[in-house]
Amino acid sequence: MYIANQNFIGGQFVDSHGQERVEVHNPATGEVIGHAVLGNEVDAELAITAAHEAFPAWSQTSLEERKEYLQRLADAIDERMDDLIAVTVAEYGAPVSFAGMFNQQARDFMVLAKDLLKPENFEETNGDATITKVPVGVAGLLTPWNGSPWFIAGKTASALAAGCTVVIKPSQNSALQTRVLMDCFEKAGLPAGVINVVNGSGSTVGNTITRSPLVQKISFTGSTRIGQQLNRDATETMKRVTLELGGKSATVILDDADMTKAVQFALTAGLLNTGQACIAGTRILVPESRLEEAKAVLKAGVEALTLGSPLDPTTTVQPMVSKSHYERVQSYIRKGIEEGAEVLVGGEGKPEGFEAGNYVKPTVFVNVTNDMTIAQEEIFGPVLSVITYRDDEEAVAIANDSAYGLHGYVYGEDLDRARGVANRVQAGRVMINQFFDDPTSPFGGFKMSGFGREFGVWGMNAYLETKTVFAAA
Repeated sequence: MYIANQNFIGGQFVDSHGQERVEVHNPATGEVIGHAVLGNEVDAELAITAAHEAFPAWSQTSLEERKEYLQRLADAIDERMDDLIAVTVAEYGAPVSFAGMFNQQARDFMVLAKDLLKPENFEETNGDATITKVPVGVAGLLTPWNGSPWFIAGKTASALAAGCTVVIKPSQNSALQTRVLMDCFEKAGLPAGVINVVNGSGSTVGNTITRSPLVQKISFTGSTRIGQQLNRDATETMKRVTLELGGKSATVILDDADMTKAVQFALTAGLLNTGQACIAGTRILVPESRLEEAKAVLKAGVEALTLGSPLDPTTTVQPMVSKSHYERVQSYIRKGIEEGAEVLVGGEGKPEGFEAGNYVKPTVFVNVTNDMTIAQEEIFGPVLSVITYRDDEEAVAIANDSAYGLHGYVYGEDLDRARGVANRVQAGRVMINQFFDDPTSPFGGFKMSGFGREFGVWGMNAYLETKTVFAAA
């Protein structure tokens, strides 16, 4: 039985002042596997104060000192890798192979941040001016549940490399994973107050962090609705804000594509994390002339997916994180049917033999028009919409006919043509013909998908202010 009833504040574990106790259920089985006690406004204020008091000394550490501390964090995460993977599978329901991948990337974020600590990334000259980049101050990091250690580590690595101290509010749906990360933070032995973690709800802990005048920077990953409110609150104290919000990404399959390869690419993009991913390509744009071919390959591809225990390395489909999220996804499937879309494969209800968990049948809709709810709203589950187009111009128009602009995908044999389509898609990142991740290149969205960039030097710069000092020769 897992227990998470403490916060990490000022370099030590502290019992929560909050009294709200929540049960943690295994998404694959429904059984209770632990409980968490959520922090409140008092816990958040203590964490903010600890970070504020630690900032002056931490901001003056040398690049070499920060490199050493980041390596300690990487080593501490690596030592607990098996525990992190196990609790991720148990609490989140991620297949063990996927849990291993993003926890290993959590460790790697710390190592990659070390590579950014070069003098040229912090100082340059322009005539008589010396231009330096200085840490903005205390950073509030608000992270989601769909890969919690990955998000926490990515934001923390960038902030610490910049010289900021941090207050982390993870999703309350990932309290058990966060507890293991807290052990790693303690093991790394950073100065007290540099890293602080408070489990709690957005309405208490999150709002306290966002509205505090002692917090100068907010980095938030989550829903667009909450991001809008957070940004409004942050303006009261002129905080610097990075928002990575929702997505409704399109995968454009061009008419010269090998359909078997293109569909596999589309399913990889669309069902990433079983659709519980902001970058999921949940709109699949198919040439009108090749629709029947695409339907046959899509149906076969979905039916070949492996449902099973998250502990089985061959499992490719995971349960939804919670019962309430399962119900949310079901409501969208019903909405698609009500609005006239046709279920090609999947549909309502749970897959046979998986009634105990929060499993959703991977579902593909055809006869979808881009004005339907399932084509416009982020579902955050394994629900894909196939939309036809006549030519490249219409494909681009459909892809861009969305409130969101986080990600995009293009598949075609003519690489120059595919690149031309990708260049016209309004999204912060577009992948052509292959699915990969590059944590050294900028990541972020257009439109309602947010603003600001994470990863690499761009991510670190989000925690830095630019300062100019003039001195006559």
